[in-house]
Amino acid sequence: MKLLIGLVMVLGAVFGGYVLSHGNLASLYQPFELLIILGGATGAFVISNPPKIIFGVGKGIGSLFKGSLYNKQTYLDLLSLMFALFGKARKEGLMALETDIEEPKESEIFKTYPGLMKNHHLMDFICDYLRLMVGGNMNAFELESLMDLELETHHHEVEAPSHAMTAMSDGLPGFGIVAAVMGVVITMGYISEPPEVLGAHVGAALVGTFLGILLAYGFAGPMANAMAAQAEEEGKLFECAKICIMATLNGYTPQIAVEFGRKALFSDLRPGFLELEEHIKSMKK
Repeated sequence: MKLLIGLVMVLGAVFGGYVLSHGNLASLYQPFELLIILGGATGAFVISNPPKIIFGVGKGIGSLFKGSLYNKQTYLDLLSLMFALFGKARKEGLMALETDIEEPKESEIFKTYPGLMKNHHLMDFICDYLRLMVGGNMNAFELESLMDLELETHHHEVEAPSHAMTAMSDGLPGFGIVAAVMGVVITMGYISEPPEVLGAHVGAALVGTFLGILLAYGFAGPMANAMAAQAEEEGKLFECAKICIMATLNGYTPQIAVEFGRKALFSDLRPGFLELEEHIKSMKK
């Protein structure tokens, strides 16, 4: 919804201001200029990126229409899940978690949080490091170093589509100039025509520059930034899980471990202490 509102605002402000200035919208209708700009930019995008990133950009744009995937409820569920896992480990021993982490889809603890179960990367992250804790062959420093390495790799991976989109945005004004120059070349063929004919062709050529800049700064650039913001939100989810696991590994109780994770969240999405406590109690019922 936010994406649609923003797009409407951009189009409304640009074209509305043009019309109010007594501009003729028909003069801006230059489909072949648009073909040159979008076709050239898309081709350059395909040349520059592997299929994984190309599909990642498509998926990222689709997610922008759905809005943010991570809200306060998501973090409440994550912290409650970590509390349930750590509580079971404290009462029954770490080995009691083995059945849960080997088959999370069959685990009563994990099945309580179907929203989190849809995030396969997060589930793999949690289960992998709990598995290493159960194995007992790594100290806290080694486990944290491994987590940091995986999180850094994941961060680069999820941000790659937004970087590719940014690069495409940077190239759009250049392709707008290409379209404008080609329009000027065409105009030179009409140099002997009356001024009104010549002016129409010059105006059509200038539309290329206009479209390239509009597409870059009104659409592609902001969408790239929004995709980067979503990647950062996902990274915070993993960071919260990491901090909870590390707190448990260092000997803190489940209540204190999830408090460490809660403190790592952004203020607008961080649940209150009592709010988290009530949520944990409600999930036990």
